[in-house]
This record gives sequence, C-alpha cells and structure tokens, in this order.
Amino acid sequence: MVNLRSILVAALLGTASAQAQTTWPLDSTVLVQTDVVTGITRPWEIVWGPDDYIWSTCRNGDVLHIDPITGNYTTILELTVSNNGSGEPGLLGMAVHPDFANTPKVFLVYNYSQGNSIKERLSSFDWNGTVLTNETYLIDNIPGQSIHNGSRLVISPDNKIMMTTGDAGNGDLHSQDLSSKNGKVLRINLDGSIPSDNPDPASYVWSFGHRNGQGLCYGPTGILYESEHGQNSSDELNIIEAGRNYGWPEVEGACNTNAEQSFCTENDVMEPIDEWTPCVAVNGLDYYNHPAIPEWQNSLIMGVMGGLNGTSSSNDRVSILHLSADGMSVLSEDKLFTSLNQRFRDVCINPYTGALYVALNGTQYPGTAPNKIIMFAPQDETNSIVKLPTVGQEMKLYPNPAESMMTLEAASTLVGSVMTIYNNEGKEVQSIKIESGKQVIDISRLPEGAYWTVASSSLGTVTRTFVKTSK
Repeated sequence: MVNLRSILVAALLGTASAQAQTTWPLDSTVLVQTDVVTGITRPWEIVWGPDDYIWSTCRNGDVLHIDPITGNYTTILELTVSNNGSGEPGLLGMAVHPDFANTPKVFLVYNYSQGNSIKERLSSFDWNGTVLTNETYLIDNIPGQSIHNGSRLVISPDNKIMMTTGDAGNGDLHSQDLSSKNGKVLRINLDGSIPSDNPDPASYVWSFGHRNGQGLCYGPTGILYESEHGQNSSDELNIIEAGRNYGWPEVEGACNTNAEQSFCTENDVMEPIDEWTPCVAVNGLDYYNHPAIPEWQNSLIMGVMGGLNGTSSSNDRVSILHLSADGMSVLSEDKLFTSLNQRFRDVCINPYTGALYVALNGTQYPGTAPNKIIMFAPQDETNSIVKLPTVGQEMKLYPNPAESMMTLEAASTLVGSVMTIYNNEGKEVQSIKIESGKQVIDISRLPEGAYWTVASSSLGTVTRTFVKTSK
C-alpha cells in the first residue's frame, strides 16, 4: 500500500463544478449537495475505507469500491443472496479489518437460501487490491426470514466484531432466548471465535431483547449506540451494554406500562435514550465531531427511511442527534434534507473534510430507482480530500440544467464506450457513443425532467445526473 505521506491532495468539489448544485444552509455553514453515484441497486452500508475510497454493500449482493472524487466505481464482489436482494434479505452490513494495511480483510453479513429457508452468515474476505476473494465463514446458519434480519457491523475499540441480528419476525421465539443468535448484538473475535470475556464465554451474545437493529456505531468514549426498528411504535436509540436485556418483545421503548415496568424490574431492562412513535424506520448511524460543521459537533448522524410507506409519512430525513457531554443522552434532534423525499439508508463521514455521504434507497419500500450515494460538503474553498492516487476516470456534463444541447467531457479511458441515459424511473431513453474527450450531445427530444447517465470502461463505471428543462 502506498504510504500516506505520498498521497495526493485534490479539490473535492472540483468535479462538481459543471453540475447543478443544491445548497443547504445551517446556522453558520452552507452545505453543497453533489451526486456521487446514481443508479446502483439499493445501497445498504457505506464505509469510508482505509484506502480513502467509499466501500458500499448493495442489497443484491454487490460490493462497490467508489472513488469519492470522480464517482468512478468498480464491483469488487458479486454474492448470491436470498431473493436476489429484492426484499429485506440480501447483502447487509460490512466492516473492514482494523489493521487493514497488514491484514486486508473485509467482513460481510448476508442472507442466503437453504432449500426453502433463508439463513444468514458472517464471512470474511481477502482484498487483493482489485476484488474481494477467499471467503471464510465465521458464523453460519443463523435463522433468517423475509423480514427482520438486521444487520450492521462495526469494529470495537478492542478489535472485536459487533454485529446486530434481527428477530427473524419472531421475537417470542428468539429475542429473549440466550441460546438463539437472533434478536441480539453479537461480539466476535476477528477470526470468528467467541471472545473469552463475553458475558457467557461460550456464547457470542453481548446483549439481547432486540427486534431489528439497523444502525451501529461507537462514540469517542467507547459508547456503543444502536438504532432499532420498533413494531408500530417506539423506534429506539440504545446504548449497548454487556449482558443487558433490551426488553423485546415484552417491552417496546421505555418501560411505561404496568406490565412493562414489572418485566423491566425483574429482568434489569435497559431503556432507550431516545424513541420515535409512530415508527419512522431509523437506520444507519455515525458519530460526528469534525470541525468542518460546527453545528454537528458531538452528535449522532442517523439515516431515517420514513416508515414502510416511505414519503407518505413525511418522516424521511437525516437526523442530527445532539448528545450530552457524557454521550449518555440525546439533548435535541435536527431533521434535515426532508424535501428530498428519499429513504436514507446509511451515512458515512469523510475524515478529512467532514463531508457527509448518504446512501439513498429511493422514495418507496424496498428501494425505487434511482438509488444513489450523495455528498453534503461544507462550502469552503479550502475543502480538500486526502486520498491515494486515483485512476482519474472523470466525466462532466454541462450546462446543467440544459434545454437542448450539452457538452460531454470524458476521460480518454471512456472514449469509444457508450453513455446510456436513463429517466428517473430507471428506463433507458437514449444512448450516445463517446467519440472524443469533448463533444456536444443533443438532448432536445427528451421530455423535461431529471435524468442519470452511465458510462463504463475496464477501469470502472461513472454516473452523472442532469436536468432537462423546457425552452
């Protein structure tokens, strides 16, 4: 791996200069919105990798390796998953080895079919610099279902894999049963063995009584936060502690009924530090403390999908959960980007610039086209990204918006390929051969609206979005 002292420094917003930009004012910061990748298949987890690329799992079984400067991506793994990832089962959580430079491994959890049953497994893969290979099963044969499979992964400060599992649609059977791996947060050694200091040294179970954990991250003091789907009420934000019971299915949210209070007292139930009723479908979590956006200091950033009916509930958003100084409580919540009308599946943070990346799953369950990864970056001329050398496969379309004619600029690697244009419903509407590094293209026959383009070479795929306006 190239030493970081020899890395490149490049302007992060430079590639967006030819694209239409939406801005979002905060108190003292203005965020610029940019599409990074468009038209992928239900991105589920996005991670800022140790190589300064964005790594993304997609529900259909693909793992993508994305250059955050150009948006160029390659598919580095194609897994066979249950139902081809068309519903809730599929490729889910991902984490990278904490000593990636010396042990380039990636951990993935996914659902697979076994006869007529759905199962779940945690595997490790080796990264050879081009693709993920050499799958090793770490935990296999976890019961899965068409709903409630979890599953997020995160590496703990003491180098353990923390993994959420769903109750597979049956909390009565699984969540309170310590012999079941479902409805739990599991703690696992990097080689797949059980840590000797787990609450039960013969069990992966770290905490139990969960319904369907969909977000997992650490704060700076080692606090483990988990977001969890409720049934009809009480989506939860939990602090995860070893050996604790979180109540499901006997308790939803706080212990606030007579039956719940009795169960909580008898079973030492840990209550959430925040909850949402009716359910809003809380999702991916990350901790923010970067100086680039002072309004978000000491906050959890959480993707919210708006409930099963998506935008009909008007709850889809990114939530900024401002924490107390000790991180043990939520002081307030800011609800951002609601007008995008998108299901916000996951979030990750650029550690250099403080930019926020979000994975979008369309407007309706389980993920209508076009699914995207977009960036919200502080509007700052000194904003830059530090990263390893890139292939530099770039593509620009301008002016944007445009009425009838646009200029297409493309890297030499894309010359000779075809750029395909799709409408916002994912239907192919036009194809254009890229004949030179710079050419004028005619979009006059396209109806007014939003579009996205795809062009590929042996180095990967680049996508761009544009808006066609009327004269």
